[in-house]
Amino acid sequence: MKEGKLGLWEAVSMAVGTMIGAGIFSILGVGAQICSNNLPIAFLIAAIVSLSVAYSYAKLGSVFVSNAGPIEFIIRGIGDNPVTGTLSILMWLSYVISISLFAKAFAGYFLALIHYPLHPLAIALVEVLVVAFFTALNFFGSKAVGKAEFWIVLIKLSVLLSFVVLGIWSIKPEYLKPLVDYKHIVDTFYAASVLFLTYMGFGLITNASENIENPRETVPKAIYISIVIVAIVYISVAVVAVGNLGVEGLIKAKEYALAEAAKPFLGEIGFVLVAIGALFSTSSAINATLYGGANIAYVLAKKGHLPETFERKVWFNEPEGLYITAVLSLVFAIFFDLNGISSLISFVFLIIYLFVISSHYRLLGQVEGNRSIIIFNFVVIFAVFVTLVIYQWKTQKDSFFTSFGILIASFVFELMYRSITRREFRRREFREKGRLRKKIFGLFRI
Repeated sequence: MKEGKLGLWEAVSMAVGTMIGAGIFSILGVGAQICSNNLPIAFLIAAIVSLSVAYSYAKLGSVFVSNAGPIEFIIRGIGDNPVTGTLSILMWLSYVISISLFAKAFAGYFLALIHYPLHPLAIALVEVLVVAFFTALNFFGSKAVGKAEFWIVLIKLSVLLSFVVLGIWSIKPEYLKPLVDYKHIVDTFYAASVLFLTYMGFGLITNASENIENPRETVPKAIYISIVIVAIVYISVAVVAVGNLGVEGLIKAKEYALAEAAKPFLGEIGFVLVAIGALFSTSSAINATLYGGANIAYVLAKKGHLPETFERKVWFNEPEGLYITAVLSLVFAIFFDLNGISSLISFVFLIIYLFVISSHYRLLGQVEGNRSIIIFNFVVIFAVFVTLVIYQWKTQKDSFFTSFGILIASFVFELMYRSITRREFRRREFREKGRLRKKIFGLFRI
């Protein structure tokens, strides 16, 4: 391995640490509420769906390297137009909504840990405080928090591993009996369309491909291996949680389901340990999302390009993005429950994924890939998207209208913003190590 470059297992560790985060702590109860005993099956289906998207990410990410992530793939595939700008805005909003999910999960576990009733006002207060804390931390910058990420990841993985190893011996088989009637089969696919968001971190590998050794081979391997590892962890956690607590118990403790599921075999100590692990995980996710994903996505949406030097500074001299992101995330956290927030995130990501797969199809002359597999994957993701929309319409009309409202508002805003600022996404060339390479960036012209 070359000095300064990430090897295969370092890239896998990075993706696994991102995926196995706040998601599993926050929406385990949501999944149980939707599909009952079939929760482990729903996680398996979600993993298979993720592999459909991963195929295009692996092929595209091994050729095109950029911190712009999926937006670079889309620009290369369909060019610079209002749709590209809209998708860039949606990518930023996906991070905004994710922060609201993590804040709500933090509030649920924190209040349960101190045995305080889950009153809406108390939940909202904790959400405001935790987001405000990390917003202030982002404004001033914190190397200490960045260095602590490794230990936070280690703690949450240790908690989950202990949960599975210790809890597997006290499982009640009757709790895990699959429900195969028509209604529960449909509900399982509904759940998979929501749980799909817990696998979305694999895209981080393509964002870091410049720093990965031999990306053409390493990036695809790292993506596939990380998804398989995460799927094994999620399915194991789901089996132990449902098998010990039962569906009714998970639904009752939806806001802190994983901690409650540890009680049958570890008692109050297990509850406390898992709750603390959840607090570490969700706080880490809020910090990382504000500092990294939302930061980059906001600047990309605003300027159409990214800085060449990625330092953890005050939002690349765009501090208003930090405040807008924090306030909007609190709006989503306060006005939507875990189920609604989860489906909103999946809705946005599925749209982006559909355009990534379409771009892969259009770029087949430059990027490897099987045309039939790409078409099949597009159909799969589109089917998941339709499934999610139907689920929202039947059970969460507020999320349904909000999802399409966000989509329409983003497109209208992009049209107005583009006409006023003349912001464009463009390619530019640069030299690295004596050879000419191309990378996507934009020129901000006013």
